[in-house]
Amino acid sequence: MKHLLNLLAAVALLVWGTHLVRTGVLRVFGANLRKILVQSMRNRFTAALSGIGVTALVQSSTATSLMTSSFVGQGLVTLPAALAVMRGADVGTALISVLFSADLSWLSPMFIFVGVVLFITRSATVAGRVGRVLIGLGLMLLALQLVVEATEPLFSAPAMRAVLASINSDVLLEITIGAVLAIVAYSSLAVVLLVAAMATSNVVPLDVALGLVLGANLGSGLLAVLTTAKSAVSVRQVTVGNLLFKALGVAIVAPFVGLWIRYVQPELPNQTHGVVLFHLAFNIIISVGFIGLTQWVAKLVTRMLPTPQASSTSRPHHLDPSALSTPSLAISNAAREALHQADIVETMLIGVLDVIRNNDTRLSQELRQLDDTVDELYSAIKYYMTRISREALGEEESRRWTDIISFTINMEQIGDIIERVIIDIEDKKIKPQRNFSQAGMAEIVELHGRLVANLRLSMSVFLNGNVRDAQKLLEEKARFRDLERAYATTHLDRLSDRTTLSIETSSLHIDLISDLKRINSHICSIAYPILESAGALAPSRLRESRLGKIEG
Repeated sequence: MKHLLNLLAAVALLVWGTHLVRTGVLRVFGANLRKILVQSMRNRFTAALSGIGVTALVQSSTATSLMTSSFVGQGLVTLPAALAVMRGADVGTALISVLFSADLSWLSPMFIFVGVVLFITRSATVAGRVGRVLIGLGLMLLALQLVVEATEPLFSAPAMRAVLASINSDVLLEITIGAVLAIVAYSSLAVVLLVAAMATSNVVPLDVALGLVLGANLGSGLLAVLTTAKSAVSVRQVTVGNLLFKALGVAIVAPFVGLWIRYVQPELPNQTHGVVLFHLAFNIIISVGFIGLTQWVAKLVTRMLPTPQASSTSRPHHLDPSALSTPSLAISNAAREALHQADIVETMLIGVLDVIRNNDTRLSQELRQLDDTVDELYSAIKYYMTRISREALGEEESRRWTDIISFTINMEQIGDIIERVIIDIEDKKIKPQRNFSQAGMAEIVELHGRLVANLRLSMSVFLNGNVRDAQKLLEEKARFRDLERAYATTHLDRLSDRTTLSIETSSLHIDLISDLKRINSHICSIAYPILESAGALAPSRLRESRLGKIEG
């Protein structure tokens, strides 16, 4: 039992080390990796090369698959180009397995020591995140040593040898076991390194080890399909297409395992080289041999998984679950969905004026239903954001996380206020068949126009983070407040003059301009995080040197 626990602990350490490296690299280079992938889609060969490079860094073809799938879901790249990236990604992870198969045990203590020092002393900086990657690399190297040490006494037992003998020469069973291990470990790289270590210790015969390697490759494809099972169809097309390539490759190569053992293995120094080089050869063969089939497979997958017609505005368009493993990409998706929510709020706000002018009850009902859509999107964005690992976010991304949450809360509250405004208009204007005075209507139109302009400016501030635009937004807040006070005074003057229309709509008019002011306050509050991070915001007002005396 002790030897079994030692082996399980070593395998867990190997998987955890792989996880640390993957998440650490994505945290440091995530945005740049996205740019590399998107910019390399000019043709299938550059796309494949970028797949090799990105996967070599993150040490996970599954992570590259999920990242690429998200780009397809957002319409940034085409399906054939994404499948070409995956051909390179498989080669990238195979190259990493060859590197780790070398005797790098002497690097393990150095990586762990330096990594821990950097992570503890500079955890919030890039150096600290690089330290996290070094810790992961050191743990992977240490885990490989522990696997070798733990397998020798465990698998020397007669009962275990009998179990291993039962799967000998059963290729389908070997492939199945390898695939299950890759899914459970969430890493085909970890499984291939584990199998190589076991083959070196003569725990499993070489032919069994090669069958397990084929299964690990198939398992990585299945893992990506399972991870994106609830994603949009365009996202799933990438992972299904990649799985088709892997399944076809396994079917073609599996019958030739015996030829590798007979003709290639005698030329290699040991079993470890035989396993990792077989893994590399397999991925090079299917990548080079199948890269010309990306267009054909893309058409096949499109027929298997046809893209549905565009759905209603209530469904989140950009919250791709598969992007959650790449926090920088998930943050970008959430920001795009927040802008989608703001677009619907803008539609509501613009429609309010038509309801006031034309007493359009049908439009008022439609706008009130849109508030339900805004609420649904808010809930979806909030839930999506809570699923993003805050631990994996850098300082700038953490601020962006907070900005997105704040923006969506403000949009949801604006939608609620607009709905209440519409209800008041129905009860106090449309049903009693009353009208605003000409001067009162002109004031409402003026405030409404400024409000729409400020909402659009706030969306620009949220998207670009421009400090000057944020300052301008707060300037508009002060101007809007002054206008609201002035118009409240002129309304009272009309009441004192006994203007009939003003008397009939007095309560609605005062409530309406007050609600518009509240909406404007929510809009302008979007500027505060931008100005605060730029050091342009005092505790209660903008710095006088920048804007003069304006209340916060």
